[in-house]
Amino acid sequence: MTGRQAEEDAVVSDGYAKALGTRLRAVRMQQHLSLHGVERKSDGKWKAVVVGSYERGDRAVSVQRLSELADFYGVPVSDLLPPDDSPFAGASTGTPLSRIVLNLDKVMNLTDNTADILRRFVTSIQRQRGDAHLRTLPVRHEDLRTLALMYDTTVEALTERLVRWQVLAPESVIVDSEP
Repeated sequence: MTGRQAEEDAVVSDGYAKALGTRLRAVRMQQHLSLHGVERKSDGKWKAVVVGSYERGDRAVSVQRLSELADFYGVPVSDLLPPDDSPFAGASTGTPLSRIVLNLDKVMNLTDNTADILRRFVTSIQRQRGDAHLRTLPVRHEDLRTLALMYDTTVEALTERLVRWQVLAPESVIVDSEP
């Protein structure tokens, strides 16, 4: 392996650790737990400093520990992993990271007459994923494409509509793909 390849692999690895940490933090926040709250709730099994270092991407987490953390949070391991459309989920695609996370309270309170499509769609995804207890819902790229088809629009136009409706959670990342 060349020195340059090793550097690129380290960047991808660091990016993946940070993307994983972002997911870990989002799940913890959805459960309204502070880092010290995790330590208290786990009776010290999960130290605040360790969970915090996982969330910052400063410390690698083993598959075993990730599975145990998922059990502690009561979520599938897949909910802790970066999304499939993340450049860090597999080989780096060079495309920017865009992530849509819906605030479910805001979705359910929408008054727009076309919002019923979104509410039914969100309810269906929650049922499929078993996420009925969560306050936010990450929307996978494939789901976003399906929802755009239901609205007879593009993913970009749908994203703009979601922004206008103000239903995105703070952990959403919208990256303009145009140079």
